[in-house]
Amino acid sequence: MISPYSFTLPGGVQMQALYLARALRRRGLAVSLLGPCDGPPPEPDIIPIGNSLFIAANGSFAPIAFDIPAFQRSYAVLRDQRFDLLHVHEPLVPAPSLAALVSKRAPLVATFHAAGGSAAYENVSPVLRWVCNRLDWRGAVSTEAAELARRHLGGTYEVLFNGVPVERFRQTKPHPTEGPTIFFVGRHEPRKGLAVLLAAMRKLPPDVVLWVGGEGPRTETLRRRTADDHRVRWLGRLSEDEKISRLRGADVFCAPSLHGESFGVVLLEAMAAETAIVATDIPGYTRVARQGVEASLVPPGDAERLAAALRSLLATPGDLVARGIQRAEQFSMDRLAERYAAVYESVLA
Repeated sequence: MISPYSFTLPGGVQMQALYLARALRRRGLAVSLLGPCDGPPPEPDIIPIGNSLFIAANGSFAPIAFDIPAFQRSYAVLRDQRFDLLHVHEPLVPAPSLAALVSKRAPLVATFHAAGGSAAYENVSPVLRWVCNRLDWRGAVSTEAAELARRHLGGTYEVLFNGVPVERFRQTKPHPTEGPTIFFVGRHEPRKGLAVLLAAMRKLPPDVVLWVGGEGPRTETLRRRTADDHRVRWLGRLSEDEKISRLRGADVFCAPSLHGESFGVVLLEAMAAETAIVATDIPGYTRVARQGVEASLVPPGDAERLAAALRSLLATPGDLVARGIQRAEQFSMDRLAERYAAVYESVLA
């Protein structure tokens, strides 16, 4: 299984690859992971191909290894290891994903994650279209991701939504709190909407605490803006274990993204952690959580509506949590692994 994004840095694609690999191993499959690592690999079955650099992509910054040495190392591993099948995440992203397509040392399964606008697709060359024709199966994590890939690359795509390791979330001990607590985690960049959440915090009662996980290009600016508000706790980059513990401990998880979310797996994680959700009404989130059913959804960029929803949910979470647990079960990683195992068997046959 191949990820173009660094396994040692937080991100949705690489965490999906890690969790899916674990679930497949529980089914008896032998799975190795290939991709960049900035430091020691977090798991023994990861084959590192070098450090990453942050490259602007889709309104964010992605930690990828796009240099020629990374491509050469990826090519050499695929040549020497003789895997039975290669599962490539984001096949248009250099270097290990493209190395797998160019070399084609085994049958190729690909999962497309990006949705909305993407420079990688807008500028795709005829050569890349031809390389993608070497894929034996194409999947996407959402209908929007499938449509984006189909529009620029052609082909047929099966939609397999992202999954969440439900049991791991339930078994994690909640982080202790000091009062009503909201949790945000994500890269600190404009599209994630953290500035809107901080504006909403000014309209909430003085006993409400906000945990802010992650970091990014806007971190220092936003920290200075809230320097006099001691309710805002800046946590920095979190390990996966601490993120889950904070999700479990918080009263409300807030996802105020403005756009650019392909699939709201972080909402599923909050549901699995048995935490109420306030999120924005954007396509990447509405296919996961329904307004008034599993989450309270508000228009993106509206600090007033966001504050009102947070205030209401902190006071009375209602049945959102119970319904969220049921929803997370529908997207369990074990179910997703079962679907992918069937895909692998079909391709190999």
